[in-house]
Amino acid sequence: MNKERPLAHFLLARLLPALCAWLLSSSGFADTLTRPGASPDAPLNEKILYVPVESSPTPVRLEVTLYMPSRGGPFPLALVNHGSSKDLPNAPRVADEFIPFYFLSRGYAVAMPMMRGYARSGGHPVPHGCDVIAIGQDAARDIRTVLDRIKALPGIDASRIVVAGKSMGGWSTLVFGASNPPDVKGLLNFAGGVKESDCRTPDESLVTSAGQLGAKTRLRSLWLYGENDQIFSTPTWQGMFRQYTAAGAHAELVDYGSFQKDAHAMTASGAGLPLWVQKADAFLTSIGMPGQEVNAEYLPGHAPGATRYADIDDLGAVPYLSDAQKEKLYRAFLAAPLPRAFAIGSTNGTWASGGFDPAVGAMNRCWTLSRYCQLYAVDNTVVWQRQASAPPRTNFATLANVGAVPFLNPTGREAYAHFLISRRPRAFALAPDGAWGASSGVDPINDALVQCANGHEGCRLYAVDGDVVWAAR
Repeated sequence: MNKERPLAHFLLARLLPALCAWLLSSSGFADTLTRPGASPDAPLNEKILYVPVESSPTPVRLEVTLYMPSRGGPFPLALVNHGSSKDLPNAPRVADEFIPFYFLSRGYAVAMPMMRGYARSGGHPVPHGCDVIAIGQDAARDIRTVLDRIKALPGIDASRIVVAGKSMGGWSTLVFGASNPPDVKGLLNFAGGVKESDCRTPDESLVTSAGQLGAKTRLRSLWLYGENDQIFSTPTWQGMFRQYTAAGAHAELVDYGSFQKDAHAMTASGAGLPLWVQKADAFLTSIGMPGQEVNAEYLPGHAPGATRYADIDDLGAVPYLSDAQKEKLYRAFLAAPLPRAFAIGSTNGTWASGGFDPAVGAMNRCWTLSRYCQLYAVDNTVVWQRQASAPPRTNFATLANVGAVPFLNPTGREAYAHFLISRRPRAFALAPDGAWGASSGVDPINDALVQCANGHEGCRLYAVDGDVVWAAR
């Protein structure tokens, strides 16, 4: 830009594109929350089976959900047991989805039986008070029957089986494992335990009973618990593990610390995956079972790596969006629970929280609202890249130091001050004779250099986004 061009002309040129983009958008704002799907965008090959577990006096069948990978086979089998519910008939047929998704990603078929009285399974649970081993044995007998049926199906490798469970299902898994089934290689216990309303000492019952199970169990097991579990306190599960292993059982404990508001919900969230997947892989490998990712589509995609573009809570660094959009959209994103993602286009942005992969949900929604969409942040990490053609940052001066910018006359310094409050992406260029160019938008670096070079030579970039890139010669 010529150094004599009036500042008003410069400001009008910069404001008109942004104003037009605002008017062209439907409302200036995206929805404050997208709701990404709860399942991977990959075939689950789902089958619903009804397995008889009792013939008299009344026939009882259990509802079993079977997932199968799409490639390969015969597949190793993971039988996954669910937790308890206060509303048995309306209990979800597939809960803690990331456990079955994990096994699918490792090439397993996954069978998930519903306990008696749950969903469309027949029968009803039998109360046993504080006899938590008897509670587990009821489930263990059904697990055995279901396992025999599933492992005989085409496509299942009956020589490679693991049994896993969450909460009450984790306890049932441990009780089942105490019978040392010869066709099972190992056990995975996710926050396992039982608390019955008619037992006054549930914690003591679990600790004592864990010791009794440990004295019988020869199968290896992996235990995974968190320190802010709202159902089973840390002293309880630590005591259970201590008694279990002291009695002779071979087990490994993963203490994954605190997780959001309740560690008991860790396996229901993609945000929990980094806390346990590598440990589960190592355990499975150690017992001779597959423990490597072979079907990546069954787990959320790997998020881009962190960049040094900005801190997660720096609203001023968020590109393209107006102050009003940042206040409405980006602050809502920052308040959302993990997993979460924020995507930005040239005129709008949107965020997603929860679901299978919020990064995919946010990006898909963004493309319906705007253009040039990119992920800005995932969870607590900014993943936005610096402009590809931007020189590296230098230590020539701080960005806000208007007086340090060389060559400029007062009008040029006023233009630089306006550059500092313009939206990102942005760039400021200058020439030795005092000419300058400033741009904010889709291609600000090229635009700023073109403006500066209009009748002038030697134009170079001084600042890009939040970085001074000028190097003295």
